[in-house]
Formats: sequence, structure tokens, C-alpha cells
Amino acid sequence: MRLFLDLRHGPCRRAKIGAKQGMSDRSHTNWFLVFALWGAGLGAAAQYGKVSVVFDQLPGLFPDAGAQIGFAVSLVGLIGIVFGVVAGLLVARIRYRRTLIWALWIGALVSLLQSFLPPFNIFLGLRALEGISHLGMVVAAPTLIAQLCAPRHRGFALTLWGTFFGVAFAVLNWGGLPLVDRFGVSGLFLAHSLYMAVFAAVMMVCLKALSENPPVTRLSVSGLLADHVAIYRSPRIAAPAAGWLFYTFTFVSVLTVLPPFIAPDLRVLVMGAMPLASIVSSLTLGVWLLQRRSAVWVIQLGFALSVLSLIWLWITPGAPLACFALAASMGLVQGASFAAVPQLNADAATQAQANGALAQMGNLGNTLGTPVMAVAVISLGYAALPILSGVAMLAGLLVHILLASLRRAA
Repeated sequence: MRLFLDLRHGPCRRAKIGAKQGMSDRSHTNWFLVFALWGAGLGAAAQYGKVSVVFDQLPGLFPDAGAQIGFAVSLVGLIGIVFGVVAGLLVARIRYRRTLIWALWIGALVSLLQSFLPPFNIFLGLRALEGISHLGMVVAAPTLIAQLCAPRHRGFALTLWGTFFGVAFAVLNWGGLPLVDRFGVSGLFLAHSLYMAVFAAVMMVCLKALSENPPVTRLSVSGLLADHVAIYRSPRIAAPAAGWLFYTFTFVSVLTVLPPFIAPDLRVLVMGAMPLASIVSSLTLGVWLLQRRSAVWVIQLGFALSVLSLIWLWITPGAPLACFALAASMGLVQGASFAAVPQLNADAATQAQANGALAQMGNLGNTLGTPVMAVAVISLGYAALPILSGVAMLAGLLVHILLASLRRAA
């Protein structure tokens, strides 16, 4: 494996060489840029996580917010639901390097302004702007990763990208909360602003030599609407997002609703290990399978194993091994869903559209999953959790089988 193209050059110089070569013949993988883009993705995930981990402190900072305080977390997701596909279409026209750099700088500025803890209405406005910045990054970065990788390395690189949310939340819990204890919530927001600014500067230098084809169409409202319909009619562009909806609906809701049903002495261990089990599964077994099978096949396997794990959880409520089996099974879906984007879509424009659809369906699943699951468990008891989750995982499997049959028919 050739990690760097020329050891005589500095990392950004190597990145420029890799950008020029990787976007044309893709015979080399620019690992420096791949990991740098993943690092930028951690900053994008922290746009969610930095507010989530300090949510219990927000009522004290914004005492007049009342019930609206929940929007401080959910507004970024709501922006993703409304504008996810539009972001994919716009990024394909504005171009990926430019979008990523602007999104990073906007994110840095927003976090800086948030560190002053402005009135709540202004804070919400900044969160909406942060949602736009977040969309730009989560669409542009994986599209760039796919373009900068040799085909044989895309499975690992995009599986690595798929870990950005889990890793960012772990870092925020392990490092961000101690930072808050010492410097307050403002300190955490300021640290995030500096992080985003550093990566914006790095990308400005290291992606400077990246050559991109000019957009082929003009921006228009009618064109965006037509493309929006075309994306969800395409069994190739829409496939990763279609399965991702059911994955996100289940994963976050299970992590939220499951803890009370696990033995108290094991609860912290199990809930802390489940996201790690998902990440480890995707980076080990998932990558190994992607070298031998298509990404869609791996996704289908992950959904099928998830259904079996949920049956196990139904039979033995809160069993730790069943929880780990579920997390590991869903890890296969996590990594392979991002790897499926370039496998099913050959050019960067359709990859950006697929990543935009992923962002939209992911935000929709995250938003709906927890409240629906909580209401079901309150109304029907524990059995609702494995049954509802199992139905969602089965639906994810079936929708991929259906879309695969449509692709073969076409």
C-alpha cells in the first residue's frame, strides 16, 4: 500500500500531488488527505455533539427559553431534513473543494459567536446557520474521499468516514466534558471554533491544487426540484439513503431507550461499549467483507444479522451479548452504506447527490426514531423495542433487495 506519493515532500505538497493524480487516474490513494477529511468530519459531527453533551446545562444558560430549549439540539437535524438533497445538488454545482472550505470557515465563525452565549433567539439562528455548514461538509467530504482513493481503498476509506459521528461523540464525552468543567460551555464552543478554523486553513492549502470539472448546469429552482425527484426515482442514487433511514431510526433510538432494561451494574459498560463495537465491526469485518463482496451485499448482511440480534434481545431482554451483537451487526450497515455511494454511482455529481440524500434520510431517521420508540415502549412495554426495531431492520433489508432488483431490471 502506498500511503504517500513522495516522502521527500511535506504532507500538503504530497496532498497536492495526490489530488492531481487521484482525481484523474485514481491509481493512488492520498491517505494524508483522506485522514484530514475524516478529521474535518469530526468537526462536523461535533456541531451536533457539542450541544448534546452540555444539554443539561443549557436551561441555566438560557433561562427564558423554556420548552424551546430542545431546538438547540434538533435544529441542525431539521435543517438536514429539509435541505439534505438540495445540499447534494448544490454542492455538485458549486464544487466540492470550495463547498468544504466555506463550510469549515462558516462553522468556525458560528462556534466563535456561540462562545459569547448570545440571547437564545440569536443562538437558534446560529444553530440554523450551523446546520447549513454541517450539510456542506457531510456532502462534500465523502465525495472528495471517494475521488481521492484508488478503487481498492475506497471501502476502508469510506468505512473510516462512517465512524465520524461515533468517534466525535466519544471524544466530546472523554475530553469535551472535562474542558467544560474547567472553562465552561463557552470554552467548549471556542475550542470547536479553533478546531474548525485549523482544518479550514489546512484544506485551503492542501486542496489548492485539486482540479475539478466545471458545473455542467446552471442553478435554478425548477432544476433543483426536478433533480430532487430524479434522485429518489433512481435505484442507484437513492439506494444508500433508503437503507440509511432505517439504520438511523433504529440505532439512536435503541441507544436512548434501551438503558433502563439493562442490569444497573452493567448498564454503563454496555452502553459505552455498543458504539465502539459498531465502529470496530465496521473497520474490521466490514472492511474485510468489502474486499470480497459488494457494499450492498454487506449492507443486506448487516440488516439480516441485526434482525437476528433483535430476536435474541426479545427472547432475553437487556442481555449484554445480544446488545453487542446488535451493535456489531449494525456496524456493517454503517460502513458499507457510505462505501455503496461510489460503487453505485460512478461520477462525482451523482455521488454528491447520493450523499445529500444520505444526510436527509439520516436526519429524518434520527429525528423520528427516539420519540416513536419512546412512545411505543411507554405504551406497550419492553417488547415494543425489539419488535419495532426488528421491523425497521427488516424493512431496510427488503428495500435494498427491491432496489437491487430494479437495478438489474434496468
